[in-house]
Amino acid sequence: METGSQDQGFSHSLVDDKSMTEMGSGDYGCSHYRRRCKIRAPCCDEIFDCRHCHNDSKNSLEVDPLKRHDVPRHDIKKVICSLCNTEQDVQQTCIHCGVCMGKYYCSKCNFFDDDVSKDQYHCDKCGICRTGGNNNFFHCNRCECCYSNLMKESHICVERAMHHNCAVCFEYVFDATKSITVLPCGHTMHLECVMQMQQHSQYSCPVCSRSYCDMSRVWEKLDQEVASTPMLEMYQNKMVWILCNDCGKTSEVIFHVVALKCPSCKSYNTRQTRGGPSSYSSRVEEMVR
Repeated sequence: METGSQDQGFSHSLVDDKSMTEMGSGDYGCSHYRRRCKIRAPCCDEIFDCRHCHNDSKNSLEVDPLKRHDVPRHDIKKVICSLCNTEQDVQQTCIHCGVCMGKYYCSKCNFFDDDVSKDQYHCDKCGICRTGGNNNFFHCNRCECCYSNLMKESHICVERAMHHNCAVCFEYVFDATKSITVLPCGHTMHLECVMQMQQHSQYSCPVCSRSYCDMSRVWEKLDQEVASTPMLEMYQNKMVWILCNDCGKTSEVIFHVVALKCPSCKSYNTRQTRGGPSSYSSRVEEMVR
């Protein structure tokens, strides 16, 4: 009888633990995370739903530029339970009401999130938590960031590839909550920003100018236009030097007012470096519209 009583008590304990884990789950948080706690920012001693809420508030245009700042995530020492409003040291379970403040919890990043469908994991080399599952990513020591296993043998290393601002929106890429894409040249940007570039007929990397998608159809159209556009006699045999943005090779080619084709990779994504007229109009942007 005594053993049965202990088993029953243990069973009730499991039920209680589960109920506290689920209590309020999904009901609290902000636009960035679902979680059951808030943070006290050590930099300004104010309370926010998460570090992104702090950074958005403290870096807005209304704030004096000299007072703008980001919260140092690893320095966060205090959190406030969203259910009982108890302020306490950073931990997963509230010391007062016992509720789980985040189903996913990282003591290294002081990070909480109730949405575990993101398959979060902590990367010690990145120094932050990432999403997508530890088994699906690898850390590149030269790029100093995590990439999908699908890119392990094919990605182009760019030193500190994500440790910069997005070339379109100028937001810091490394710890962004937005989806990141890696261009064929190895440079990284927000996927949303790349899609906006495509809407404006921009198909080259804003950092190195290399084409990031298949442009063969555009090059075929330019072949046809070059062939159907005769040059003035004074320019018919004029040679110029070009640099190809796609393959990186320098070549001497016959000048044409429409566009200059790389003889190595057949791309028209080129720039004239010297020799001949330099004020010609490229038709690449017009052809992709």
